[in-house]
Amino acid sequence: MYMAYGWPQVIPLEQGSCPSSQRIVYLKVINRLLLVVLPSHIELWSSSQHRVRLGKYKRDADSVKREGENLQAAWSPDAKLIAVLTSSFFLHIFKIQFIEKKIQVGGKQPSGLFLATITRVLNEQVPFAEKDLTLSNIICDSKHMLLGLSNGSLYSISWKGEFCGAFELDPFPCDSSEVIASSNFMGNGVASGEEPSGDFASNHRNSRKSAIIQLELCIPMRLLVVLYSDGYLVLCSVSKKGLKQLESIKAEKSLGSGDAVCTSIASDQQILAVGTSRGVVELYDLAESASLIRTVSLSDWGYTMDDTGSVNCIAWTPDNAAFAVGWKLRGLTVWSVSGCRLMSTIRQIGLGSVSSPVVKPSQDCKYEPLMGGTSLMQWDEYGYRLYASEEGCLERILAFSFGKCCLSRGVSGTTYVRQVIYGEDRLLVVQSEDTDELKMLHLNLPVSYISQNWPVQHVAASKDGMYLAVAGLHGLILYDIRVKKWRVFGDITQEQKIQCKGLLWLGKIVVVCNYIDSSNTYELLFYPRYHLDQSSLLCRKPLLAKPLVMDVYQDYILVTYHPFDVHIFHVKLFGELTPSSTPDLQLSTVRELSIMTAKSHPAAMRFIPDQIPRDGAPENHISSPELLVGEPARCLILRTNGELSLLDLDDGRERELTDSVELFWVTCGQSEEKTNLIDDVSWLDYGHRGMQVWYPSPGVDPFKQEDFLQLDPELEFDREVYPLGLLPNAGVVVGVSQRMSFSASTEFPCFEPTPQAQTILHCLLRHLLQRDKSEEAVQLAQLSAEKPHFSHCMEWLLFTVFDAEISRRNINKNQNSVSKHSTNVSLLEKTCDLIRNFPEYVDVVVSVARKTDGRHWSHLFSAAGRSTELFEDCFQRRWYRTAACYILVIAKLEGPAVSQYCALRLLQATLDESLYELAGELVRFLMRSGREYEQASTDSDKPQSPRFLGYLLFGSTYKRPSLDKSTSLKEQSAHIASVKNILENHASYLMSGKELSKLVAFVKGTQFDLVEYLQRERYGSARLENFASGLELIGQKLQMGTLQSRLDAEFLLAHMCSVKFKEWIVVLATLLRRSEVLFDLFRHDARLWKAYGMTLQSHPSFAEYQDLLDVLEEKLSSVASSEDQ
Repeated sequence: MYMAYGWPQVIPLEQGSCPSSQRIVYLKVINRLLLVVLPSHIELWSSSQHRVRLGKYKRDADSVKREGENLQAAWSPDAKLIAVLTSSFFLHIFKIQFIEKKIQVGGKQPSGLFLATITRVLNEQVPFAEKDLTLSNIICDSKHMLLGLSNGSLYSISWKGEFCGAFELDPFPCDSSEVIASSNFMGNGVASGEEPSGDFASNHRNSRKSAIIQLELCIPMRLLVVLYSDGYLVLCSVSKKGLKQLESIKAEKSLGSGDAVCTSIASDQQILAVGTSRGVVELYDLAESASLIRTVSLSDWGYTMDDTGSVNCIAWTPDNAAFAVGWKLRGLTVWSVSGCRLMSTIRQIGLGSVSSPVVKPSQDCKYEPLMGGTSLMQWDEYGYRLYASEEGCLERILAFSFGKCCLSRGVSGTTYVRQVIYGEDRLLVVQSEDTDELKMLHLNLPVSYISQNWPVQHVAASKDGMYLAVAGLHGLILYDIRVKKWRVFGDITQEQKIQCKGLLWLGKIVVVCNYIDSSNTYELLFYPRYHLDQSSLLCRKPLLAKPLVMDVYQDYILVTYHPFDVHIFHVKLFGELTPSSTPDLQLSTVRELSIMTAKSHPAAMRFIPDQIPRDGAPENHISSPELLVGEPARCLILRTNGELSLLDLDDGRERELTDSVELFWVTCGQSEEKTNLIDDVSWLDYGHRGMQVWYPSPGVDPFKQEDFLQLDPELEFDREVYPLGLLPNAGVVVGVSQRMSFSASTEFPCFEPTPQAQTILHCLLRHLLQRDKSEEAVQLAQLSAEKPHFSHCMEWLLFTVFDAEISRRNINKNQNSVSKHSTNVSLLEKTCDLIRNFPEYVDVVVSVARKTDGRHWSHLFSAAGRSTELFEDCFQRRWYRTAACYILVIAKLEGPAVSQYCALRLLQATLDESLYELAGELVRFLMRSGREYEQASTDSDKPQSPRFLGYLLFGSTYKRPSLDKSTSLKEQSAHIASVKNILENHASYLMSGKELSKLVAFVKGTQFDLVEYLQRERYGSARLENFASGLELIGQKLQMGTLQSRLDAEFLLAHMCSVKFKEWIVVLATLLRRSEVLFDLFRHDARLWKAYGMTLQSHPSFAEYQDLLDVLEEKLSSVASSEDQ
């Protein structure tokens, strides 16, 4: 897994003479060197810790004019020779030589970089020069180069400059002329696309002389891929001697659907990636007759070929775990083999957006890297950096920094408890103490270590996740997460003698797989974590050969050699492992297996502990880890082609489990804590299908796949989140996805790996319920009841079980086999019984109901309980928001009369609690259902029930308007009258107590007609006894120092003005100091003005309004004088 982090770095290139071709010719990384070939010059850069230009060769203008611009290039595998073909068909061969002049960079540590000279050693015109001839790219081995011509032939040139002649390749294999479409074609990659055409030699190819536009050579597979201009490919076999014998190149299979434009081979995975003119990448399995595995594209992200253009280039990471795709018109994207989108430079607009994803030229889009398209890409040899050049740009190359996930592969062990991504000089550690908010911590390695031992090559976390072992080019260092300190070798000479090829943790001991240069052998070194020094070395164990994979469990170490020889060692420690004592460690071989198989090599192997049945005493099993001690009899094998199998170490039998797997975690027997939620799981794997959970089977054969594997629909493949590991105490999978942050001060966005948590608790609970382990399910749920995601888990559990039940019933109904009476308790009922143990039950049930079709509610509530009883439970607990959600369910299941009765009760309760927004929703429901009920009802007694209920609920003192049909149309319904009575009663209560802020919130939330109410209650509850007491009381109720209170007062003032309620207008305008409103009142009522002034002046508490009086006095006197004149 590869994840981009930080800002893209810019490598500036020199400008040559004005080239006609505005594209970089060639980009390649070998031996920490980056070669860039431009139309008129060559640059050589270091691709190590420091990006420095080491040398260049610049052609003069006469040479460019005479021999043409650089057109194609190749770099010999030993990085000593460069071959360049020009547009006028001249072959230039250059030699790279390093001189003794060292380059000094910032810092105390020497850089180890030397300047280089590039000299031309050959300049000759090629013999196949023709006017209209075009060339493919150049491929090479250590002796020869090969290029394709537009006449369909291949031409060979030696690195000595010898022209070996052309070779006519027959593109029609005699033995196989069709593409075998995969029977297990997987179209859940990002776009399924169309399967390639079957018949290669059909009418799709009319011409035998199609131009060759690209060659791809894979020396380990002895495979040559030839891509023709008509969009078809031919797979050719190459002899052991490489490209020397052209006549030994034989076409074996033809492939494609006529739209291929580029290709790239992953030799480890044996996958061929083909880029098409449709903007889709097709992945073919070369080990299985070149069958189509899956396709990937950006179509599901809203981008079509019109946005990105065709695929322009594909580049696999060095370990073949991921590949980068560059598009001709815009951006690049990195995908995992499974089809997970790990990184993309193209800005995401959201899957639900209706707007076009095409970014219009504006200020916003200038921050997107490679906006003009990607012409070339190249990974460095470690996979830490992706170099890319933009179409039509000769000024610079962008370098994207990548971190790698600590996958459970090879000879480096890791644990799922601590999730780590490691970059070239840092660790990105997920801070998972609070699972509600995961954070990514950037941990820079000590400069004194990484400057000498760049880059990071191996990382392993201890079993408890509290210690990290990190190895660079030499030596290793340890990090204590608790105290945040590094531990290094005290003696640097000892550090330099260790070339770490793998790391494991054996309890408190670090196991290092060391390569010894002098003897070309491997050994295991055992160091205690408290002291990295030769004097503290516990044991040195020579190995027979280079280990393919290693694993450790308890006191057992597994080492597998090529081709498939498994050795298991038992570790015994004598003495205490403390600095004050001298412990001794001994290894004894307990098992050796040599397995003959034609399958691909193992990429990872993990011990599977024997799981003890927990029926007797589940707590005893967790708290007594010594019961688990024993030599594991099985192990899981993940092969390089993604096949997962189970190996019995007793008899050597191997059982295939599944395929298309990228990584897996063994969970059983891995944790000694009581709060481990996933102890009932054997292991989890991740691949093209998403997350697969494997449980121990209750059958006779505990590893029978039918009972063993369980797929969960909510753990489906997430195409943006890649899983890093597990948090067993929280029952969640921790994944990481890409985010981009933009800043006005930088040209490009910052790539930020963002951790995300996905719970699997609901899957584990459903598994236990399916196996009638209800008590264990309750115990498991109680362990995580305090977790922030618990309610969400319960909701997902009930939803998935209910959804499956609906589907099953529909199938049975179609088959007419649904049983009327079932003696067994259904899984739905078991699930409801489980969740009923927790207070979240009522909330979970109604949330699931709202997410499902109302036609199925009766089935849900037959298992969950009557909706009215659940409503009553919420009501008594004062969970009014949840109770409100039940109203619609009650209306559907129990009828409108019951739902209206419940809604009326709830309306009064929400008003009493000042929950006015919720009250507004209830009012709207009651008004709507009241009208529908009135229209639908033909029974004259039924409409009276809400009126009667209102009378019972709110007493005879309630002022109910007449419900006679002859009265106003607003009072036409008894249902509506009940609602109005409740609202008016509450308004009277608020107005009597002068709770004006609540009154405003009430009016806004329920859309209550305040104007009509004020007109009717002018001399009732809305009356002010006198101005002085009213001003004082309302001033206390409305704290005018706050903005909200002033807004509430303005709202009330507007309503009082509309009904000309003078007493309130004077009070509110005084509080708001609205002199213009008071002026309009007093200019026509001198008696009122006089009383107003006397009242304010006679009360000392009103002294603050003296300035308002002065303003009014001035305005009124000026008006009076003007009228006198």
